[in-house]
Amino acid sequence: MGVSEVDRRILVVEDEPVINQAVTDRLRGSGYDVVQAWDGPGAVAMFEQTAPDLVLLDVMLPGFDGHEVCRRIQAGRPVPVLMLTARDDEADILVGLGVGADDYLTKPFRMRELVARVAALLRRVDRAAELAAHTSSDLGDLRIDPASRRVWVADTEVHLTPTEFDLLLCLAASPGVVLTRENLYAEVWGWPGASGTRTVDSHVKALRAKIGADRVRTVHGVGYALELVAPNE
Repeated sequence: MGVSEVDRRILVVEDEPVINQAVTDRLRGSGYDVVQAWDGPGAVAMFEQTAPDLVLLDVMLPGFDGHEVCRRIQAGRPVPVLMLTARDDEADILVGLGVGADDYLTKPFRMRELVARVAALLRRVDRAAELAAHTSSDLGDLRIDPASRRVWVADTEVHLTPTEFDLLLCLAASPGVVLTRENLYAEVWGWPGASGTRTVDSHVKALRAKIGADRVRTVHGVGYALELVAPNE
């Protein structure tokens, strides 16, 4: 059973006071405990002081940007991060995902969608444990340790962001089986019925770069499957 909203703390990092307060008020109205920060250094300090369960993080911040904030907080304790960006640019989004962000929203956004994304990311923490329990141990030269959340490819350890790890777990639970983008969004992000799947594609692209492109097969127009590669191949 998941933890209720009232037990969840969210750190909102946004330098525009009106947006920061509007988001804070909406999340508090949804039952969350919310703390606020308005710049990069303040965000890192507030994260360390309050230990939030999720961070809502604007990319453009005074001091240092949201990418640097994400990099610093994820180095200590992995936590779900939803980034807010004014640019719907794949390269910019991939930078955010590469430093540990889980999902992103492009401004302007609807408050209802923001609350839904927050709830989905928090549910993902619970789903990760379920996925780990169903992960196959026979994965060729790919080794996954769900307990320590570590991954090795041909005896070389590779570092995955929290979402990349959960995505790999989901694919590894059914090796060779093609999972649609919608399936992956529902299973990994906990948001059934999602229509925007660029987030999935961006994470798959980042995962391929780390474990090898040949290990994640694309079925065009359908989705992705984990392919097993025998040792020494």
